[in-house]
Amino acid sequence: MLQSKAIEQAVNSFRTDYVFTYRDLGLPPESSANVIRKLNRMADTGVIQRLSKGRFYKPKQTMFGNLKPSQQEVVKDLLEKEGKIVGYLTGVSIFGQLGLPTQISNVIEIGVKGKKNNTRRGMYSIRFVQQANQISKNNIPLLQLLDSIKSIKRIPDSTPDSSYNRIREIMKSLDDKSIDSMVKLAMKYNPMTRAIVGAIIEDLFDEERARVLRDTLNPITVYKVGLTKRVLSTNNFRII
Repeated sequence: MLQSKAIEQAVNSFRTDYVFTYRDLGLPPESSANVIRKLNRMADTGVIQRLSKGRFYKPKQTMFGNLKPSQQEVVKDLLEKEGKIVGYLTGVSIFGQLGLPTQISNVIEIGVKGKKNNTRRGMYSIRFVQQANQISKNNIPLLQLLDSIKSIKRIPDSTPDSSYNRIREIMKSLDDKSIDSMVKLAMKYNPMTRAIVGAIIEDLFDEERARVLRDTLNPITVYKVGLTKRVLSTNNFRII
């Protein structure tokens, strides 16, 4: 009875939408079997919700029903381990926060260093995207932006022109240090991404930094992005 009360008190101390496992309750390891049984009973009665096997959350209740945790919360253990950044949300998971069109999706994309097998977590399909650059807290926003440029042709409910213009506006707000960092990070992306980054930098900043990227590209290759001439003030990067 005392342990049951301790479990309920621990769960009640969590904020709504916080995803947890039995380990987060801070109870003695030898009681893990009893803790798991109690959590499963609480999920069966609707006190908490089951996200996936062994993972639970306290639902936030609204007039429209219970809200699910944010995608960041759902996969937080895949983004940081023991205080170290090991991944970041990308693709469809961050289009909205960049001001790009987005759709409600059960797919969560995570950029990681190295190769990892895709997996599932409850209703979510988790897709790992290989990142050639080192991942740090400071460079994640630039990596997310570069990933969006790489995916410019598959951004939902958008055209390449409108996505390009939004990305251009974001880059326009970056300081010189961030642009220099972006150029370095872009070096490990595919040629089309380097071409788009170079074209925007040439348009907004200076030709010298753009040339660093242009020199890495095949001078006769044409990059078929689907852009119209009206969005490209110059086209030294052979983008169409």
